[in-house]
Amino acid sequence: MQLHELVNTLGQDLKRRHGEKIHKLSIHGAFTCPNRDGTLGRGGCTFCNVSSFADESAQQLSVVAQLHARRDEVTRARRYLAYFQAYTSTYAEVAYLKRMYEEALSVSDMVGLCVGTRPDCVPDAVLDLLAGYQQQGYEVWLELGLQSASDQTLRRINRGHGYDSYADAVRRAHLRGIKVCTHLIVGLPGECAMDSVQTLRQVVDTGVEGIKLHPLHVVAGSILGKAWQAGRLEVPTLEEYVAAAIAMIQQTPPEVVYHRVSASARRPTLLAPAWCENRWTAMSLIAEGLSQSGPQGQGVGRPFLPTSQ
Repeated sequence: MQLHELVNTLGQDLKRRHGEKIHKLSIHGAFTCPNRDGTLGRGGCTFCNVSSFADESAQQLSVVAQLHARRDEVTRARRYLAYFQAYTSTYAEVAYLKRMYEEALSVSDMVGLCVGTRPDCVPDAVLDLLAGYQQQGYEVWLELGLQSASDQTLRRINRGHGYDSYADAVRRAHLRGIKVCTHLIVGLPGECAMDSVQTLRQVVDTGVEGIKLHPLHVVAGSILGKAWQAGRLEVPTLEEYVAAAIAMIQQTPPEVVYHRVSASARRPTLLAPAWCENRWTAMSLIAEGLSQSGPQGQGVGRPFLPTSQ
């Protein structure tokens, strides 16, 4: 069976609601991050190097130019979501954000926005702005980078916020009817599969409409990259990641939408694990495992029993 037959994927969710395929177009809004510019800290989160997933040269182009370029690369869709992906895409004055978001929405065939940000960077004024677009009929997703529900882990990876900040951001977004997609990393230092499942359960209990899973990428230019090069960091194996992802998906209520169940990074930026160079490897194994043991929601309400490695 294919993944979308076992998991409530974003692609299928959008197609059901819009009547056709909708494609996300990633753009760079030239934002920065309070964990890099000195407001909270410098150097960023220990896992972070934006060039591993975003084209840094794209920020030299306008939002419209980026969207036109991305749209020309897509052949299987005619309508799109503008995805502000790099850094913290709510970390600016509201007037600037309004100009950026509306520039994106001015492009024809754009059905809405996905805005990636940190839980501690979504003041009420920004949420009101996003809610306004939703009231106009646009699709709006607030994508919050949480990574882990463990405050100990969040301190370890130099995140600069705790779970309470995330829960507060979700509460205020939901008061305005804004959908939240939460980013989670599997394989963070000091965490095992049980910790990842506990994070998933806590996120679900807090309330969430979407989940995005990432395996830990060790990338050049990051603090973890230096630790790995020095032999001080273990990375998740493909088998470990697949087992954790399957358990998390099965513990997720069927109505929650999975925006992603794996991810990849480009070499030479990617240092480890090597299998992260191709996200399809993990995705096919996740689909295979779910087809054998049960689809999304299969394990809701049941205890998680980790398999021995």
